[in-house]
Amino acid sequence: MQLHAPAHWRTVDCISDLHLDIPGSATYGALEHYLAQSPAQALLVLGDLFEVWIGDDALGDAQGIGTCVARLLANAARRMDVFIMCGNRDFLMGPQLLQACGARALPDPTVLHFGCQRLLLTHGDAQCLADTDYQQFRSTVRSPAWQNDFLAKPLPERQVLAQAMRAQSEANKAMQKSSAQPWIDLDTDACLQDLHTHGAQHMIHGHTHQPAEHALDGRHSRWVLSDWDMQATAPRAEVLRLALGKPDSASPLHMERLSVVGGPD
Repeated sequence: MQLHAPAHWRTVDCISDLHLDIPGSATYGALEHYLAQSPAQALLVLGDLFEVWIGDDALGDAQGIGTCVARLLANAARRMDVFIMCGNRDFLMGPQLLQACGARALPDPTVLHFGCQRLLLTHGDAQCLADTDYQQFRSTVRSPAWQNDFLAKPLPERQVLAQAMRAQSEANKAMQKSSAQPWIDLDTDACLQDLHTHGAQHMIHGHTHQPAEHALDGRHSRWVLSDWDMQATAPRAEVLRLALGKPDSASPLHMERLSVVGGPD
């Protein structure tokens, strides 16, 4: 997909990996605070807004996390354009949820045209090629047949299955941390291939929870978004802000990390 920034966009915020699961949590509060004060004209959520999403019929719970987040985003959408990309935790987000959020779907990947730049937006999990077990799982759960079968199950049954998958995911991460295996990051060759294919210079993604800027080949780079976790020892909730400079500026697009916790880094 190609997303061309309209003329009135001067500031675009990118966030990902909030993993929201409980209304009223500290991370939920950080999102509420951020949305109330952001000057951006557009918000791009690059995956894993929710810890897990098991179907849009979960919106039937008036006090559930989906309904509460939808109210926050719908209120923000009255003054900013909101786009949401599916991640590896919430790939079952559908049109009903997006409508409730006042948001538009952001396919993975999407090329953002902004400030004379082409920026490749992706969640990032598809490029973690070394994690072969996950890639096989991803291929299975992204298939229409699997999704149709899963969504046909009663909501309580889906909740139990989702809890089991989350527990398995946490066990896998704990096993990896305790072993001598290195952290699985995005494959550099795959990232460069995606950038070349889409004619983009910079990739912006989440998923790994390892915020950094990586130079790939001297011309291309990838910007990794932070996850949000206000319960961590060092609370974190970060925005990557893309802002247009003055028309005669040598760098028409400025990229800056901002901490919702304590202001600019």
